[in-house]
Amino acid sequence: MMVEAEGPFDARSEIPDAIDPVAADLPAAGLAALIHGATIAERLRAAAQAIDGRLVFTTSFGLEDQLIAHHILTEKLPIEIVTLDTGRLFPSTYTLWQETEERYGVRIRSYHPDAEAVAAMVADAGINGFYHSKDARIACCTVRKVAPLGRALAGAAAWVTGLRADQSGQRAAVALAAWDAERALVKLAPLHDWTRDRVAAEVEALGVPVNPLHARGFLSIGCEPCTRALRPGEPERAGRWWWESDEAKECGLHVGADGRLVRSKAA
Repeated sequence: MMVEAEGPFDARSEIPDAIDPVAADLPAAGLAALIHGATIAERLRAAAQAIDGRLVFTTSFGLEDQLIAHHILTEKLPIEIVTLDTGRLFPSTYTLWQETEERYGVRIRSYHPDAEAVAAMVADAGINGFYHSKDARIACCTVRKVAPLGRALAGAAAWVTGLRADQSGQRAAVALAAWDAERALVKLAPLHDWTRDRVAAEVEALGVPVNPLHARGFLSIGCEPCTRALRPGEPERAGRWWWESDEAKECGLHVGADGRLVRSKAA
């Protein structure tokens, strides 16, 4: 249930793991509405009301993103939905993209990598050079994902993501909202405290379209050459860049200049 603010509100002392109220400059009532206990729709609505400026939700059409998109679109919230088309996605991801647009009567704007940057990278490392070293893989992610993300978020006041704290050990500190100093905006994770099972049950109950790869063991879906189905007992993100030995595997969208995950809590 939505939490209402009562009287003077000191966000810095009363809201743990919340947005830095100085950096984000959010109204106290909006911050109060974002604390634990609110539904996804309430969290998204409160953010839209509290944050002055453009809110952008980046979807990869995964399970979590489909649930968030469902609430944004059915509630008709003023949050832009965009996607990063790397050019290497699964065919089923493109099919789901079309199905989602038709289901909700929208067009989801896509951001693509710079053609010259892709050509230069392929000329240097080869079409699948990312298998050869982690540096090559990160370079590919930078060209195909991080650079387009920068254009998608240019001028945005807030970035909505589908991150969950239990997706991996690297993401364990993800909380509801934070000031992202790297991009100078508020970063929101409305599903930060949800489990995958809870997301899956909600998606099924609401009849939200999902990628059929999920039922085949692809719990985390990215680019086709960099994603495989999980083996029994493997953690949720083990199928991403599986040839790398480093367990802290991220594409760069959610890490800072130091290569570490940008924590979704105030310093």
